[in-house]
Amino acid sequence: MGGSPLPTPVGEGPGMGGSPLPTPVGEGPGMGETFHAFAAIGRALAELHLNYESLPEYPLRRVENPAVPPSLRVEKMALSRDKTALRVNDFLTLEGIPPEAYAYKLGSRSALEWVIEQYRVTTDPRSGITNDPNRLDDEGYIVRLIGQVIHVSLETLKRVAQIAAYPIA
Repeated sequence: MGGSPLPTPVGEGPGMGGSPLPTPVGEGPGMGETFHAFAAIGRALAELHLNYESLPEYPLRRVENPAVPPSLRVEKMALSRDKTALRVNDFLTLEGIPPEAYAYKLGSRSALEWVIEQYRVTTDPRSGITNDPNRLDDEGYIVRLIGQVIHVSLETLKRVAQIAAYPIA
């Protein structure tokens, strides 16, 4: 009965085991394990991205300039030419940024580069309104965020590599 909307039982027809329909995800040799692995990886990714502010920071070296009063306030951050260090302000430079941190992209730039671009003091020329991302109640927030974003980027890349290791039919 060729026009039946019901799938042919497994073991008959041209698809998996002969079915005329494509094999659904979760069916077929090893696909149940693959589905559950993908689900676990997806949960881990969701946990990383939803709770990034409570995650540990990637351990960066803090280089402080003793000639300048201590401050974590950000005006405009700048990466070194080789992108392994980030000048936070005249007082603080963060060193030891791993090159892999730039592989996780948000559009055309890395998550770290996005934070560096967005978390700076700007003034709109027409209105004169100043956008200052520094938190009065938590001066170290942006510096901590940098370490957390690097951590999330590296962990995301690990999870994506895990997904790529599974065969997809």
